Amino acid sequence: MRLFGTDLVLLHPPSVYDFRKTRSEYGPISDVIFSSPAFEMYPIGLTSIASHLEEHGHNVRIVNVAHRMVSEPDYDAEGAIARLDPAAFGIGLHWLPHAHGALELARIVRRHHPGTPIIFGGLSASYFHEELIRSADVDYVLRGDTTEEPMLQLLRTLQMGGDLDKIPNLTWKRGAEVVVNPLTYAPARLDGPAIPDVFYAVRSVFKYRSLADVVPFTGWLEYPITGLLTSRGCSMACAVCGGSRPAYRAICNRPGPAFRSPETLVSDVHRIQRFSRGPIFLIHDLRQGGRKWTAEVLERFERKRPKNEIVLELFAPVEDDYLARVGAALPRWSVEITLESHLERIRALNRRFDCGNDVIEQTVRKALENGAGRVDLFFLVGLPGQSYEDAVGCVDFCRTLVQRLGGDRRLSFFVAPLAPFLDPGSDAFEQSERYGYRVRFRTLEEHRRALIAPTWKEMLNYETEWMTRDEIAAATYEALRGMTRLKYERGQIPAEVFGATLDAIGASERAVEKGGALIRDGSAGTLPPRFQKNDLVWKIPGRRRFASLPSLAGVAVELAAREARLLLTRRLPLYFFRRPA
Repeated sequence: MRLFGTDLVLLHPPSVYDFRKTRSEYGPISDVIFSSPAFEMYPIGLTSIASHLEEHGHNVRIVNVAHRMVSEPDYDAEGAIARLDPAAFGIGLHWLPHAHGALELARIVRRHHPGTPIIFGGLSASYFHEELIRSADVDYVLRGDTTEEPMLQLLRTLQMGGDLDKIPNLTWKRGAEVVVNPLTYAPARLDGPAIPDVFYAVRSVFKYRSLADVVPFTGWLEYPITGLLTSRGCSMACAVCGGSRPAYRAICNRPGPAFRSPETLVSDVHRIQRFSRGPIFLIHDLRQGGRKWTAEVLERFERKRPKNEIVLELFAPVEDDYLARVGAALPRWSVEITLESHLERIRALNRRFDCGNDVIEQTVRKALENGAGRVDLFFLVGLPGQSYEDAVGCVDFCRTLVQRLGGDRRLSFFVAPLAPFLDPGSDAFEQSERYGYRVRFRTLEEHRRALIAPTWKEMLNYETEWMTRDEIAAATYEALRGMTRLKYERGQIPAEVFGATLDAIGASERAVEKGGALIRDGSAGTLPPRFQKNDLVWKIPGRRRFASLPSLAGVAVELAAREARLLLTRRLPLYFFRRPA
């Protein structure tokens, strides 16, 4: 262990490592998230892992390789990795679309640092841990959704000696033998650092002298939205979701959600606004915590009102006074509703918003009446029981809903394919025949190879009894055109944006029909995967994206003091007084 050395580097890979050379038509697969098709937004848990380890005396650096490759065409990822010199590397494989990039980064690390341990973690790594550990480029896999403490134990053991058998949630190799330690670490409360710990990221800019390495996604500096995790795990059992209650029980040994306390959650929001003026997205429906927990969160917000826009999720209809209480507590707020389908029978099959459309309308109306700045409804293509006509029918539903709600322009609609993959761990993946799916890929390697297909249609790991992959793609493009036309009719987008978006949709559809040939021979030019993404923004009042200079100066002083404290009280004792076991 070196006093000023780096103990752990956490790498975030692009979806496909060499995406800059082997261009594919990704279409709309990342069109309703902030990342590009390289999926360069790293899991927010990376910052909480880094923060937890630094609080215990270790130096931990995040390198967002994907963002560097997207934003800097000449960025030499392999050269940058070769120049790093930590005691261990961690590679995130949380989302399965990173299967190609994560494994390629592991190969690069092994090539340049043959003796340095390589650790994988994340939801997908947990699901495929036994396949993953058999790779010559993977030494350890930490399973579960809460790996801050197991990672600390593993790093200490690697640096100072100890018994790997005692580390919970760890899959590892004892010679040629694969060892799977019990999955016992799944704390019932989230009492550690904020998720994400934004101030770790800010401090690391100065500590490791790189802003580009820790930027969450391309464009964040221009639009600093922050997602804040309210819980790990979920109370819902949505059939197509790999983050559902059954999936978390099977993959993470978590029977139900673990929550931040109301005090720490609200404190996290107020700490973020000391730094950023961007929206704060509270991930997961607050009502999952129960009425008492939710009431305390809202009471704390009401006592000290946040300045930033607060974006909330709804996982179920609202039939009580919840939205009225939200409106009383938050000066600026919006609602995200992933309705998935406008058809009640399909929602019942997927176990999400299993209610009548009149109840959906009532929920939207309540949000608008209580002051929501925006209400966004999201629809998916590729659901159980969904035909082509069912998928494209969401446009007429949205048009009717707008009319019934008086043309309120705070309503906005989005549609996307269930792509590129049906989530492993979800009930629909594990019990595919029951839900009418034909799953094409089952292994990590099959998914890795699928990601280098020339089009997103060929990447799909499923078809359904009701739609082939051709029909899923065609329905997606038709629904996208319909939603774009609806936004133009309502005056939400100008004529030039309307025309350009329709052109982009048509070009992407033609490329998919020709198996990516239009892209590979260069005849289609640039096909931007931005059909709806520009609508996924909330206005930041005023000219500032970040807090005032006095506030930022206060943050800087606080972070410098924290770094000095950690050096004196954690790092130095760890360096001088700890002895190998």
